[in-house]
Amino acid sequence: MDGLLSGLKTIVDSLGATVLLPIVIFVIAVVMGAKPGRAFRAGVTIGVAFIGINLVVGLMFTSLSDVAQAIVKNTGITRDVVDVGWPSAAAIAFGSSVGLWVIPIGIAVNVLLLMTRMTRTLNVDVWNFWHFAFIGSLVVAATDSLFYGLVAAALMAALALLFADWTAKAVQRFYGIPGVSVPHLASGQILPIAIAVNWVIDRIPGLNAINLDTDVIQKKLGVFGEPVILGLGIGLVLGAIGYYDAGDAATVVSKVLKTGMNLAAVMFLLPRMVKILMEGLIPVSEAARSFVQKRAGDREILVGLDSAILIGHPAAISSALILVPIAIVLSIILPGNRVILFADLAVIPFLVAMAAPVVGGNVLRMVIIGTVTLAVGFYVATALAPLFTSAAVSAGFALPEGTTQITSIVDGFLWVSYVLVEAVSGLGIVGLLAVLAVIALCFIGFHRRPAAWERLAGSDDPAPAQAKGAAASPAE
Repeated sequence: MDGLLSGLKTIVDSLGATVLLPIVIFVIAVVMGAKPGRAFRAGVTIGVAFIGINLVVGLMFTSLSDVAQAIVKNTGITRDVVDVGWPSAAAIAFGSSVGLWVIPIGIAVNVLLLMTRMTRTLNVDVWNFWHFAFIGSLVVAATDSLFYGLVAAALMAALALLFADWTAKAVQRFYGIPGVSVPHLASGQILPIAIAVNWVIDRIPGLNAINLDTDVIQKKLGVFGEPVILGLGIGLVLGAIGYYDAGDAATVVSKVLKTGMNLAAVMFLLPRMVKILMEGLIPVSEAARSFVQKRAGDREILVGLDSAILIGHPAAISSALILVPIAIVLSIILPGNRVILFADLAVIPFLVAMAAPVVGGNVLRMVIIGTVTLAVGFYVATALAPLFTSAAVSAGFALPEGTTQITSIVDGFLWVSYVLVEAVSGLGIVGLLAVLAVIALCFIGFHRRPAAWERLAGSDDPAPAQAKGAAASPAE
């Protein structure tokens, strides 16, 4: 059995998301009745779209990492917990003892919840099961119990489906992507924070009336408010902050202009990659709808995808780029913080994208929510760094030279990870049962009053930000 699981893990790890996802999409579409030719084209198109998204995100990653390193060098700050990036976290997760079991566990949890009608999401994003394995590996590091780690991974698979169902209508309405949901823990975990912070903002006179929706910005600024020009402007500002003393005037100007153009390209290209993805999703969504209607009447089945489908929206990218220097400032000023960010600054769009529907795309509110989320994340990462490092060593991950402890925004910054690890390490099986009970109660609460939960996530007009004078979202 271990040999079979090890082989499956090796295949998934070697293929990666851009190859694995098209295969899964093709198989699912054919099983649901799509014509093989159409299913094949859909799978390839989705794979191409994710390759395009990864290329653009890679450009953003390179640009932001270079700027961040320059800003950190300028400030002279040092911290003993180093951000090694999500690719390292994924390698640690799949290399852990939990990683061997996470794919069958994730599929089993999804099938069970689908059969019991507790979820509408069919999670085809198998590659991102590594998030469940990673949190499970933290639990193993804390308790030295593989059983606890496997149960923790199963609970996180269920929680991801809860977040996916909860936000599905909001995602479809705001982002204009029908028939999908996003079972991505790193994105979904911001939702409670976004709802709470947005509630507070709504009660602050003056602040509650400020609307920085990207449509409003474009109307007020004309061509200078277009996403591509916004990306250029934000890139020039970040470049100037990072490279003001990078050498002679020609070198500084060159680096600043390149940063501006790179981020302008990100703002321009990401939405187009998402459009290609939507083209590939149409046959799959149609086949799923037809399949379910023949067997379960009007029951809706959603295709669960990576939150990469969200980050092409101008509100997500703009707020994330503004949050880059804020994240660096937070790492300097937060008392007791031991984390310095480098590699994972480019994943900030993934962290804030789910807040956009809650606030109607108001960039100012997204920046405030993102700042609170990152501030919480720094303390979570500081607390979890010893376990993160222990899990990495157990998985055979080589620490960077001169580094004693490591972390990652994904998943080292997530409050979900911290709550689960603390509950299990402190209470053992009782902690696991307590987390299970909370998740079960949330599922029950959602199914009893779905419309109320979905309104909190931003599925209904007027959204909280719109009630205070904000414009309709760009997707409407």
